[in-house]
Amino acid sequence: MNILVAMSGGVDSSVAAALLREAGHDVVGVTMKLWGGESDTGCCSVADVDDARRVAQQLDVDHLVFNFADDFDEHVVAPYVAAHLRGTTPNPCIECNRHLKFDRLAARAELLGFDALATGHHARVVAAGTSGRWRLARGLDRAKDQSYVLHMLDQTCLARTVLPVGSMTKAEVRDRARALGLRTATKPDSQDVCFITARGRSAFVGGRAELHPGRVVDTSGRSVGHVAAVELVTVGQRRGLGLPGGGPARYVVDVDLDHRSVTVGSETELLVGRQAVTGWTWVDAGAGAGVDALVQSSAHGEARPAALHAAPDGVVVEWREPHRRVAAGQSVVAYDPSNTYVLGGGLAR
Repeated sequence: MNILVAMSGGVDSSVAAALLREAGHDVVGVTMKLWGGESDTGCCSVADVDDARRVAQQLDVDHLVFNFADDFDEHVVAPYVAAHLRGTTPNPCIECNRHLKFDRLAARAELLGFDALATGHHARVVAAGTSGRWRLARGLDRAKDQSYVLHMLDQTCLARTVLPVGSMTKAEVRDRARALGLRTATKPDSQDVCFITARGRSAFVGGRAELHPGRVVDTSGRSVGHVAAVELVTVGQRRGLGLPGGGPARYVVDVDLDHRSVTVGSETELLVGRQAVTGWTWVDAGAGAGVDALVQSSAHGEARPAALHAAPDGVVVEWREPHRRVAAGQSVVAYDPSNTYVLGGGLAR
């Protein structure tokens, strides 16, 4: 096969390219240039582009750089700022996968005649028997599983996607990189949002929109603290609220942008029985109401039992046991009862 490999400059995508090359595929590496500003953190930084290029040289494969900075600003950065201004909590890495890697880049790969697009994600694309359908499965290394951030992939995407390291543990990936002498073998995993610099989220959003201080109140309305930017507070947050020490833990249970106030309460006051989810997409054909599933509400959170009910604008998740309310804008992803295959996902409302 003729495969375009998205090389982020990390060890996973480096090994993905190496494995495909060893398997006899025609491989070309590509790195997306997404950010034209001062950022040099996270994935796709200036340093990462250089690492990807040098690994490609080590593997003796061609390496391309595609400038998708305008698309990135339109589909990831601008929506990230807008989400904060309307009081929701965005996940820009998921939106980058949705709009850049598996849309813009995948379309470019097809236009250039590649048979498939490969990435270094820890997840697996699995054939569903002889039906010609595809499943998106968790990565073998559950501690590094990234299927949550790929939940938007549908049958068309999966048919042209290759995830070579999904059946390896992270330790095995690093061992293979060391054995091949790749410069990324000991490179730490990226933990940052790629466009947030050392100055932090407040400086980034505040440099693009006006942020407002707010007061923190308890559920009786009594002032108990303050925040520098109410737009940057999220439901479930515990720290950075200006609360005095001691006493029981208190969490954000509501954010009121109009009145510039944040309400805190006990963890019990965060518990709900149902969660509305919008923009739901299915990996395969949608199931009917009452589907049993295990539902995950953060990248490395525990998937909890729930039923999925169809709704006019998405899905309603009915938790089997009370569950902490998911902050609006965060992804909610459903897995089959075996907790192996992604069913679909959307954004908490």
